[in-house]
Amino acid sequence: MSDDQRDQTPAEATPVQPTGPEPEPIRFFGTTWVNHDGGYGARRVGAALIALTLAVLSAFLLRFSYEGLEIGNVGPFLSISVVILFAIASSIAFVKTWESFSRRPAPSSDETALKGLKAIGFIGSLIAYFLRCFVEAPGERRLRTEYERASAEFNRRRSSRTGNPSARRPKRKK
Repeated sequence: MSDDQRDQTPAEATPVQPTGPEPEPIRFFGTTWVNHDGGYGARRVGAALIALTLAVLSAFLLRFSYEGLEIGNVGPFLSISVVILFAIASSIAFVKTWESFSRRPAPSSDETALKGLKAIGFIGSLIAYFLRCFVEAPGERRLRTEYERASAEFNRRRSSRTGNPSARRPKRKK
C-alpha cells in the first residue's frame, strides 16, 4: 500500500434516500411483470407451454402407472381407488393453486397440511398455472395490488415528511 492510499479516509457513507418499495419477483418472471418489459410476453407463452407439456407428460406417466397396476392384476377396487385418488388430489391442487394466485395464505392456514396432497395432484397445479398464464403472470394481480398500495403509502408518507405545504395542516393561533 502506498502512503497516498493510507492517508485517504473512507468517504462518509451518505444515507441513501429510499426510492420506494421494491416489487416482489415472480418465479420465471422476476420483476418484468411491473412494466411488462424484458420479454414478459415471451415468458408468459413459454411458462404456459412448459406447464402444459409437463401436465401432458405427467398424465402419460400416470397412465403407465395405471397400466402397471393392471398388469400386476391388483383387482378393480385398487385400480379404481387410485384413479379416484388422483382425480380428487388433482382437483384440490388446482383449486388451491388457483386461489394462491389471488391471495396470500394465512401463516396458520392449511396450506402446509395440503403440501402432500398438492404433490400427488401436481397435474391440477400445472393446469392451473397453464390457464393463468393466458391472463397474466401467475400471481401478478395480487402482487400488483400490493405493490401499488405500498407505493401510494410510501409517496403519501414522503410528501408529509418533505414539508409539502399543501399536505400540512394550518397552525392554530393562541
